Amino acid sequence: MIRRIYDWTMARASHPHAMWYLAAVAFIEASVFPIPPDVLMIPMILARPWAAWRIALVATLSSVAGGCLGYLIGYGFMDAIGKPVLDFYGKADDFNTLAARFNEMGGWAVLIAGVTPFPYKVITIFAGATNLSPVLFLGVSFVARALRFFVVAGLLWKFGEPIKTFIERWLGPLFTIFVILLIGGFYLLKYL
Repeated sequence: MIRRIYDWTMARASHPHAMWYLAAVAFIEASVFPIPPDVLMIPMILARPWAAWRIALVATLSSVAGGCLGYLIGYGFMDAIGKPVLDFYGKADDFNTLAARFNEMGGWAVLIAGVTPFPYKVITIFAGATNLSPVLFLGVSFVARALRFFVVAGLLWKFGEPIKTFIERWLGPLFTIFVILLIGGFYLLKYL
């Protein structure tokens, strides 16, 4: 099934309406879809490097909008389904404790999920379920997704085809290392 979805997205990258497909994939990937928009972005930018920034902007805006849908899914379904189940099992207090902890560091979780290979959709739904500040969620989501998509677009625009292999192999781990160093730096500043 995943292979069919991947093949479908790759075929859409060269379609005349590719930008609309990218917008749709970025939107639904942020809340439920398993394939990241990068699989459309990379071939689109390689085919049309002059449109790299517009492609990254479409991916960013669509992904953030999809993240808002994920937030609403978490917000709406948690109240309607999740909380009664937790109450039945006597676990509502555990969720409240986890939600409070998440909201203390929720902005970081959104940032990390937005720029690394960690599934962004998981955090968008959890942010809604824990009532993370919608303003914080939206702001951090925009920064994180823009960082991710514009870095990919910039590398492809600047280096073209040779960077494709690098991006597919190393960008996720490099973003993860960057985020770990960033958080470590803030941690050191706080406690030194």
